[in-house]
Amino acid sequence: MTRENDTTHFGFKTVNAAEKASLVRGVFDSVAPRYDLMNDLMSGGIHRLWKDAFVSWLDPRPGRTYLDVAGGTGDIAFRILDATERRAAAALRTGSSTDGPKGTHVTVCDINKEMLAVGRDRALDRGRIDGLSWTCGDAEAIPLPDRSVDAYTIAFGLRNVTRIDQALAEARRVLKPGGRFLCLEFSTVVLPVLDRLYDVYSFKVLPAMGKYVARDAEAYQYLAESIRKFPPQGELLTRMEAQGLKQCKYRNLSGGIAAMHSGWRL
Repeated sequence: MTRENDTTHFGFKTVNAAEKASLVRGVFDSVAPRYDLMNDLMSGGIHRLWKDAFVSWLDPRPGRTYLDVAGGTGDIAFRILDATERRAAAALRTGSSTDGPKGTHVTVCDINKEMLAVGRDRALDRGRIDGLSWTCGDAEAIPLPDRSVDAYTIAFGLRNVTRIDQALAEARRVLKPGGRFLCLEFSTVVLPVLDRLYDVYSFKVLPAMGKYVARDAEAYQYLAESIRKFPPQGELLTRMEAQGLKQCKYRNLSGGIAAMHSGWRL
């Protein structure tokens, strides 16, 4: 329960905890139409490789239920469905299975309606109707029953929630026993030279790029600041374990610019 005098961070600013969700929503309302374009520009397309690595580590299987939180534009959901279809097709070719990817379902849950609208439009453009549902909801209070999904994914969204520990507890709650939590997030750079270059890029280049491409410099100033406020790799691992996730581990990507964290509900 959020108390009136609770505070948290919004980038480098201290704000009332009750206000953060609406502030974050405002950021993504502003950038939603150009969100994917900005991801390509600011990462040089590397975010696509990170997401491919993320879904590869998830190793999706046909017939399972997936929840992708903060995944409004559908990037992870589409990759999960593509991966299950490839696996099913390979199994049919080798005769190891007579089943296709029937029953695979991905629920995309995002607090931001504008981002969900972008995702739905992209799904229609791709002919992606089956196996997808779109839900407006908060990572701290997911509108799904206990023990209802086989895997929970969240990519570049955990740093935006007000209470990370509550979001982790919710992830465990909705996972079935044996279900997997997987997070992809900007993290702490571990290479001495790269960290200084990354600071310059984050605080000088990104806001300028946001100003001219997304027409919102402040949104990308917030991005840079929110990354710096996010827990480093080892701390996030500890917090996952504190919320009951087991066999927790992480993998760095691009020298720690991003990292993947994995845990299980056992």
